[in-house]
Amino acid sequence: MELTLVTSAFCGACSRTRAVLADAARFLPDATITEIDVARDPDAAEALDIRFTPTVIIRDAEGTQVFRAEGVPTVPQVLTAAVKALPV
Repeated sequence: MELTLVTSAFCGACSRTRAVLADAARFLPDATITEIDVARDPDAAEALDIRFTPTVIIRDAEGTQVFRAEGVPTVPQVLTAAVKALPV
């Protein structure tokens, strides 16, 4: 499963979201966290239809999006969404 965090330099909430994902990842040993900065990679941000930062996207092993949050999610929200990305 992949946890994607889309950030920007002017985003104060992005550091809080990094911390939430780091906490959640302790319970998700197979998860990878990828961070995309909209200023450094505007094409990726556009391809993901990013309108706000932070945005968190969770994908399953096949790459299907199972969760998207604009703003700072909670650890329980991330873990609940991550269950949807686990293999059946």
